[in-house]
Amino acid sequence: MEEVPKREVKMLLSNKVAIITGGARGIGRGIALRFVEEGCSVVITDLLTAEGRQTAEEISKKGRDAIFIKCDVMDSSQVKDMMDQVIKKFGKVDILINNAGVAGLPKSITETPEEEWDRVLAINLKGIFLCCKSVVPHMKEKGYGKIVNISSLAAISPGAPMIHYSASKAGVLGLTLDLALELASFNICVNAILPGVIQTDMFDQIIPPSVNKEDFLTDLGRMAAPMGKVGMPEDIAGVALFLASDLSRYVTGDRIIVGGGAPLRYMVK
Repeated sequence: MEEVPKREVKMLLSNKVAIITGGARGIGRGIALRFVEEGCSVVITDLLTAEGRQTAEEISKKGRDAIFIKCDVMDSSQVKDMMDQVIKKFGKVDILINNAGVAGLPKSITETPEEEWDRVLAINLKGIFLCCKSVVPHMKEKGYGKIVNISSLAAISPGAPMIHYSASKAGVLGLTLDLALELASFNICVNAILPGVIQTDMFDQIIPPSVNKEDFLTDLGRMAAPMGKVGMPEDIAGVALFLASDLSRYVTGDRIIVGGGAPLRYMVK
């Protein structure tokens, strides 16, 4: 019997270069690990130097190209310097994942200091503006680009009083739509992901020390999502892969909620 030749499986991000802000841990790290499985070279930017280098080294040990660049996305000069380093090393940027962000503890508007408002808006919204402003000229030059902005389910359905966080993530949606319209004719797609409750290091910080973590997450999953569980970074990474690859080449100005069915209303049996 004649042997059937094996089909070569093409990786979805072969020869692509991606910048992932906030890539040291959590959702950003999950996206980085998923992207390299599809042939992508990744640039991890973060303020967490030890964790960022560790993630880059872990990827490099797998035979993939990864570098870490410390960068404060609130600082335009640092963003420009980061972009210059990326272009010098790789000659291009195909994908930008704007993931860097902060949350904080739930509190009412009267308890929210102005300084905290400014910081959350600067990281979660201004940071995306600066990174997009820096990368767009390079993408226009190549006539290709994928920008994926990590917003939040809180942008459209807040689960707790965190006015600065919800406002910043809603702003990300507005930025995404405007930029998608501006860049559509340049073959640059701009989309947003709205994560629901995802178990990350940042999320773990809001769990009260007196509460059992596993019990808390189990109860929260049952309460927050019709699927009855919290999500993991790899759940976001899969959607990011779709939006960063040519599987979504005709998708721009869109948003995808990754929340296990939230914010659908449902009856608990």
